[in-house]
Amino acid sequence: MNAPDLLTAQLELTGRITTASNATFLGSIGEKSVVYKPVAGEKPLWDFPHGSLAYREVAAFRVSEALGWNLVPQTWLRNGRFGEGMVQLWQDIDREQHPVDIVAADKVPEDGWKTVLHGEDESGHQMALLHEDTPALRRMAVFDVLVNNADRKGDHVLAMPDGHRYGVDHGLCFSEEHKLRTVLWGWVGQPLTDDELAGVQRVSDALDADLGQELAALLTGEEIAALADRCTDLLSEGRFPAHRGQMPAVPWPLF
Repeated sequence: MNAPDLLTAQLELTGRITTASNATFLGSIGEKSVVYKPVAGEKPLWDFPHGSLAYREVAAFRVSEALGWNLVPQTWLRNGRFGEGMVQLWQDIDREQHPVDIVAADKVPEDGWKTVLHGEDESGHQMALLHEDTPALRRMAVFDVLVNNADRKGDHVLAMPDGHRYGVDHGLCFSEEHKLRTVLWGWVGQPLTDDELAGVQRVSDALDADLGQELAALLTGEEIAALADRCTDLLSEGRFPAHRGQMPAVPWPLF
């Protein structure tokens, strides 16, 4: 099915994801399975303009495309049963893989993982939040800095059977104010690779071309300017930033 069909063919709803904060539906367009989040189903938030989350999700996909890393599944705006909303291609994940996990503190692997924080479970046992130390998750962490992701939970990282990692649920992104909250803090202070810097540069360059024009229909001018500033800062510093500000470093719940 080609792109025009995804925009115009009938969107059939097949179920609802009841664990989502906002109205979120499973559906299909022809043979393609999709997720549909209507603007009308968004709950008001104190720190993001009401009715803007679907547009932010599409903007995140556009930035992902500019990076060239295929981090966000194809996402677009269209009408459905409950009006205009975000539609995203459904991904069949490998539930045996856990890119982000919580394990007993004495069971943390020695290699291949980064520990983010320690804490206690409801029984008082020492636990650790950790994530994979992989190029795929490093790229996602760079992406989150650029889009100012305020809600990178562990289950917003999708593990694909071939090892690819997708990020989803990007409604709380692109604020003018610093709001980075993520479970992917494992590389704080580490230098960005040449590949990662090149990706940031691609976004910076694209903001003066097609990407800037596309985002103008989705975000405010101030939010686009803040994105450009984050690109400049990341290229200048050349390393993963640390947490700053009064807001928590991680979202809650973690998953």
